Amino acid sequence: MTEISFEKVKERAEIDAKRNGYYLNPDPKFLKSLLEGLKQNEERYNYPSCPCRLASGKIDFDRDIICPCDYRDPDVLEFGACYCALYVDEKVIKGTIELDPVPERRPLEKQARAYGGTSTQEKTGEIKINEGTKTNIKTKLKLWYCKQCGYVAFREEPPLICPICRAKKEMFTEIKTRVNYST
Repeated sequence: MTEISFEKVKERAEIDAKRNGYYLNPDPKFLKSLLEGLKQNEERYNYPSCPCRLASGKIDFDRDIICPCDYRDPDVLEFGACYCALYVDEKVIKGTIELDPVPERRPLEKQARAYGGTSTQEKTGEIKINEGTKTNIKTKLKLWYCKQCGYVAFREEPPLICPICRAKKEMFTEIKTRVNYST
């Protein structure tokens, strides 16, 4: 287990927030708990998974929730804060809007892996989680390629902003394949 300093975790978050026009949560006690969670996750898994989501411990399953997660930018854009409220926008800082709970954007099939369940997606769109629990969801997962930096995402829609080079959604193109992605 590698020891990560709290100051290093905080500095990384501050730099990322500033670079992307965001702020860290203004509540010092809450902010400290989020940063401690990031620190613990990085020490536990060797990558800083989101402090408000359960990680599987397998980087291939958790790439979308490595902080800053893939869902941060659309969450901040729509709700003024990311899912865990680590990153907030100027309206939250100025008190123009209240922080409300942000709905989870992470697909159920990814959440199921973190909870130790198996997730199978059938052609009907039914997802089975942990034997017996069924949720009808129609997903059409696709591979998206950032034409600017080469980042690849596997989801229904391309990211609003590329997490690597900050390119806008329009810079993504779909990669057509013949492979069945059902798990």
